[in-house]
Amino acid sequence: MNSMPLAQTTADHEEQLVIFTLGAESYGVSIEAVNTIIRFPTITRVPNSAMAILGVINLRGRIIPVVDLRTRFGLQATEASKATRVVVVEHQDLLVGLLVDAVTETLRLSTSAIEPLSSLVVSVDARYLRGVGKVKDRLIILLDLCAILKPDEIAELVSLTHSTPNTFTQTDE
Repeated sequence: MNSMPLAQTTADHEEQLVIFTLGAESYGVSIEAVNTIIRFPTITRVPNSAMAILGVINLRGRIIPVVDLRTRFGLQATEASKATRVVVVEHQDLLVGLLVDAVTETLRLSTSAIEPLSSLVVSVDARYLRGVGKVKDRLIILLDLCAILKPDEIAELVSLTHSTPNTFTQTDE
C-alpha cells in the first residue's frame, strides 16, 4: 500500500498545510493529503462502526467514511455550525473525511518552525501528533494521519467504501 506523504517539502524546506480548528486549537495537515473540503453534509450512520466513525457520505458517486476528530481526540461534542467542514484526505489509497469545526487557511510553514513533540507532552492525544508549528504568536498542532486511523479502522473503512452508492444521499460539493 502506498501512503501519501505527510508533508510537502519544497526546495526551501517549507511545508504547505491546511489549517483547521477544533475548539480553540489550530491543527494542520499536509495540503498534499487533502483531496477536497466540503460543507457539513448529511451523514449516513453505519451500525456497529467504531465510535469515532460518524458514518459515510456519497461524494460525487464515491462512498467516503467520515471520522469525527473531536471524538477521536476525546474532546466534547458540539453541534455542527455553518463553519463546520469535512476535510477529505487520502490515506493509504483511501479517501476519508475528517469532521472539523472550521477550515481557516492554507499556509506555508518553514520546517525550521516545526518543533518535535517534547517529552513533556504527556497526553493520550499526543500519539496523533507529529509536531507543533510556530507561526508568529500562535501554535499549530500538526497531525499524523497514519496515527489517527488505526489499522483495524482502516479495514472497517475499506469495507464501508464498498457499500452500494445508490443507498446513500448524494453530496455534490
